[in-house]
Amino acid sequence: MPINHRIVLDNRPQGEATAHNFKMVELPLPELKDGEVLVCHHYLSLDPYMRGRMNESKSYAVPQPLGEVMIGGTVGEVVDSRHPKFKAGDQVVGMGGWQEFSVVDANVIGALRKVDTTHVPLSHYLGAVGMPGVTAWYGLVKIINPKAGETVTVSAASGAVGSAYGALAKARGCRVVGIAGGKDKCDYVVKELGFDACIDYKEHKDYISLSKALREACPNGIDGHFENVGGMVLDAVMLRTNAFARIAVCGMIAGYDGAPLPMSNPALILVNRMKIEGFIVSEHMEVWPEALQELGTLVGTGKLRPRESVAQGLAAAPEAFLGLLKGKNFGKQLVKLI
Repeated sequence: MPINHRIVLDNRPQGEATAHNFKMVELPLPELKDGEVLVCHHYLSLDPYMRGRMNESKSYAVPQPLGEVMIGGTVGEVVDSRHPKFKAGDQVVGMGGWQEFSVVDANVIGALRKVDTTHVPLSHYLGAVGMPGVTAWYGLVKIINPKAGETVTVSAASGAVGSAYGALAKARGCRVVGIAGGKDKCDYVVKELGFDACIDYKEHKDYISLSKALREACPNGIDGHFENVGGMVLDAVMLRTNAFARIAVCGMIAGYDGAPLPMSNPALILVNRMKIEGFIVSEHMEVWPEALQELGTLVGTGKLRPRESVAQGLAAAPEAFLGLLKGKNFGKQLVKLI
């Protein structure tokens, strides 16, 4: 019987996550039951939200169970099927987790989706034309809802969400300013992704300094902001917001190790009559078809050129994930399994 290697959460982090929180195990693959599909994973997605799931504290989702395969999006190929809608050779996207194979109950709506790789590479269905892309779309379109000519900003601009956000905002006629860590990332954001400007937050020791740079890059103020980071970045952006600014909050990666992230000037929410809204993209499945259609078109026509950081082999997943939390990735972080 074939063996499946998987990575489980072995113990919960005490503060910063480490490789010792994870454990590689192997299990035999079970026989398929009616309605089930066996998928061989080609790529595994690593995403910041996984860090929150590792904690046992109250959150928007149940904690990652100890001893169970780590949650995560996957793309791959059907190798065996006992479901009429799927056959061997189909390329699919799902939530197979940190493992080489997954057995999926294909009767569960949304558990497995066929994808077309004619114009969009398979790996992009975990990034620009997947959950991160739809995340950017929802925050921009449904929360910020910008008008042509408005100025919008995004933190972690070179990442999977930020790059999609930039393309979507430019398509709507906005001035788009990114915030990223390092000259290489900022060069990519402007030259490859087509942002109007990008600020390297690593050049600024505090939010006052970062805010001055934002004032130069956003001479007409900030009308909409997409937050992936929190902390100093959010404080700096809030100082530059216009009246009735909208902030979509998707991530707080600066605080994923449990440290509090106090807001420096919460009075600005009132002064600028700001709307700040947090969201979880999996709670808005109704927008996915529309969002994926637009994102697929942007990638297919070359208007969105996503970048990927690819770790090789399942065993590399923990260190790649920890690097992602520290901003070591450049673009969408993946693990190549085949």
